[in-house]
Amino acid sequence: MTRPNGPTKKPTTTESTTDDLSRRSFLRQGSALSAAASLGIAASSARGDSVAETLNVGIVGTGGRGGGAARDTLSINPNVRLIAMADLYPEKCHSMRKKLTRRYSDRMAVTDENIFGGLDGYRHVIEHPNVDIVLLTTPPGFRPSYLKEAVDAGKHVFAEKPTCVDPAGYRVCLEADRKARAQGTAIVTGTQYRRQKNYMEVMRRIHEGAIGDVISATSRYCTSGIWNRPRKPGMSDAEYQLYNWMHFIWLSGDQIVEQAVHNIDAMNWLMGGPPDTAYGSGGRFTRPKGSQMWDSVAIDYAYPGDRLLSFQCRQIPHTQGENGSIVYGSEGIAIIGAANKGASITDRAGKEIWSMKGDINAAYRQEHKDLVDSISAGKPIVELAETAASSLTAVMGRLAAYTGEQVDWDFVAQQSTLDLFPKELKIDESLPIASYAVPGVTKLT
Repeated sequence: MTRPNGPTKKPTTTESTTDDLSRRSFLRQGSALSAAASLGIAASSARGDSVAETLNVGIVGTGGRGGGAARDTLSINPNVRLIAMADLYPEKCHSMRKKLTRRYSDRMAVTDENIFGGLDGYRHVIEHPNVDIVLLTTPPGFRPSYLKEAVDAGKHVFAEKPTCVDPAGYRVCLEADRKARAQGTAIVTGTQYRRQKNYMEVMRRIHEGAIGDVISATSRYCTSGIWNRPRKPGMSDAEYQLYNWMHFIWLSGDQIVEQAVHNIDAMNWLMGGPPDTAYGSGGRFTRPKGSQMWDSVAIDYAYPGDRLLSFQCRQIPHTQGENGSIVYGSEGIAIIGAANKGASITDRAGKEIWSMKGDINAAYRQEHKDLVDSISAGKPIVELAETAASSLTAVMGRLAAYTGEQVDWDFVAQQSTLDLFPKELKIDESLPIASYAVPGVTKLT
């Protein structure tokens, strides 16, 4: 993946060199602190000061999800401050800074010199000498390369989901996961259901046999529509695709990857890993002209042990929405609602034997608390490989629908050469806009 040269200005530091070296020395003492923790010694005792050491955060991508991630970490972590921001359009950084400063003025330390724009602005945040944690909240197509560069720079990372939109990106994620584990830096991802209490509890109960043997499951992510941004006069092909990124597969991965990955990740969690095969179909009826997205996909995922997941996602205006999963066991049924809908378990006669409400907002914040706590304790969480596998499971389903072929895990994980990211990406140049996929015409690669 090649990118143009970015701005020439360098990040400004907010601390002295001595303080920076001291802090970063602490942050890299992962193995020593982990050893202390295993002996029952508090991390603060192991290094001789408080675990409330301030951690500096930089954010790449200041759209809606970026703003949410910044608010979540600032609201739940008293020991973090935001010091750097990057976005294709720097005015979005200024707008976010203004909004965040109203509520978190004591921990907003982003100067004008530490706001970066353009396609290469992200690199100034990743390479900033005082940034400890990088939040990656750009369109998903950029995620693998940004993750790799952040890990190479020795940063801790929060990466939104999905973490890849094609097999090439999946392999980059695995490489980043391995390196982060080896060097002792953290990667937490935006699969918030894994930190939502009712999801954690229902999965624990299922895995302990509350519904007997898992036989099959259904999962749906069906909504009424999605945003579309018309092309503005004077926009190049590349700028328009970045501006309307949801509708271009190299950037979003289509709905099944960009949004429905939440439910797919929950089902992989349920089943203990990714499926063996995917077979399905779908189509498009209501997408705007020029969009590459389909508006419905239905996939049968076959998991090890002859367990079947019937999965659907859809975005069609004026249709009935449904979002959640049902797990069928030999002795009972688990119903797992999306967002705040809660979870329950019934026996085969329909009698409820357990239920719990949901709180998705708490889960969004918990992601960031777990990340920061793991860094402070010297036991960094690295969960990229799991999220990459769920992202690739979604890609696998998309490929099955797009081509009309059965697709197996070994093919997408090891053999497929599909790499959707443009070989050269420049904001002011032509970038061909391919048509949408057609089964029987679109081929597996």
